[in-house]
Amino acid sequence: MQPLRNLTIKKFHEGLLKKEFSALETTQGFFEYINKKNPEIDAYLSLAEESAVREAEMTDIAIAKGEEIGELAGVPLAIKDNILIKGLPATAASKILENYIAAYDAFVIKKLKKEHAVFLGKTNMDEFAMGSSTENSAFKKTKNPHDVTRVPGGSSGGSAAAVAAHMAIASLGSDTFGSIREPASFCGVVGLKPTYGAVSRAGVIAMASSLDQIGPITKTVEDAAILFRTIAGQDPLDETSTIPPTGPYGKELTEPTIQKIRELTIGLPEEYFVSGTSKEVTDAITKTIEKIKSLGLKFKRISLPHTKYAIPCYYLSMPAEVSSNLARFDGVRYSRNKNLVEKGQTLSELYFKQRGHGFGPETKRRSILGAFVLSSGYYDAYYEKAQKVRTLIKNDFDDAFMDVDVILTPVAPTTAFKIGEKIDDPLAMYLSDVFTGPVNLAGLPAISIPVNQVPGLPIGFQLIGKKWHEEDILGIGQFYEKLENNG
Repeated sequence: MQPLRNLTIKKFHEGLLKKEFSALETTQGFFEYINKKNPEIDAYLSLAEESAVREAEMTDIAIAKGEEIGELAGVPLAIKDNILIKGLPATAASKILENYIAAYDAFVIKKLKKEHAVFLGKTNMDEFAMGSSTENSAFKKTKNPHDVTRVPGGSSGGSAAAVAAHMAIASLGSDTFGSIREPASFCGVVGLKPTYGAVSRAGVIAMASSLDQIGPITKTVEDAAILFRTIAGQDPLDETSTIPPTGPYGKELTEPTIQKIRELTIGLPEEYFVSGTSKEVTDAITKTIEKIKSLGLKFKRISLPHTKYAIPCYYLSMPAEVSSNLARFDGVRYSRNKNLVEKGQTLSELYFKQRGHGFGPETKRRSILGAFVLSSGYYDAYYEKAQKVRTLIKNDFDDAFMDVDVILTPVAPTTAFKIGEKIDDPLAMYLSDVFTGPVNLAGLPAISIPVNQVPGLPIGFQLIGKKWHEEDILGIGQFYEKLENNG
């Protein structure tokens, strides 16, 4: 059997069909490794060994019977802990949901179960997906597998660390302002944020409903395409989801496909190549551009002038949605702490005590800010104005895509920073998402792909596509991977 670190979705599927190993022995191998490695990395919050072993055995039985299996059958996956799997914990890394067990499956989990994927467990995250470092978890701090003194990024830090540390073949995360792409960049893996509406949010614990999107974190762009093909689709339980008008995603790199990729023009926005980005990131992105040029693709300078307003726009829009979405977590429903219930308490006193105990500092900060910007007398001055700026940011992308097909940028201005370095400075933490956030505000697809840079900490570059044009960024990404693997 191949070492776990060598397994991708494609290699695992091929190995199963050739009977080089079984799904069961691979799954058991992952749990054995997780038990050794997770205490160091803290990527997982909970494991699902019993159900995972049972599903792996079913895959092996299907193969023994000569039945046809899909690409994801038996594949060991890690799932972010804000995505519901029936019968498993779903804490969103918050004390207020510490004892909650999901009563149903999220849409994406239903689709993966149909393919007989194996769920190893639930991964750590920033509480309710609020953060860029996974330091805001109520339970533990996940470490970067490349340097355990550094953060893995956030909020999907556990999902990215699990894949980077070879504790899962692939994983699912959620991306509201960069929460898949930033940890993918920091951990040296691939992270895809699909077009808003391409993947249903049903069964995902909401943070900011107009921005949240589920996507894959994988070892290769090819694997990201495989996972995305499976989880994408319309869902009657999510009215924002739709049938993507383009596809298929992640075509094989045949000569006609490569020729089509070479016809694409890539834009370089001047606002993303500015002071404030570290020299190592700038140098890595410059080398990546030169490599992609060698593949025959054309580049063009463009401008996205309202980029500088993305962070203030987000930090007025998002808290308003947070305040509304988190109102349901009152400590009475879902996973109440009975120890905080006292005789003679009024309902108001009960709410204050339960929520005060259950929510962490960042969750409280955003909820309070959201209630403020939605309050009488301030709605027009803040929230409504932020929505107008959001439209201007979207219009910038629309204008740019009149001249180019794809946009290339850094993912983050720096490599992974030290644990504790920014946790007490919220603004410095928020600036980590300066390059990823505008994509969510515009509802576009984007992917983080590792720059092949050794030695040193991982660095990712970002490809942004037109709405519903995941195939463009996945195609260029696979073409780039082919160059790296052959070179």
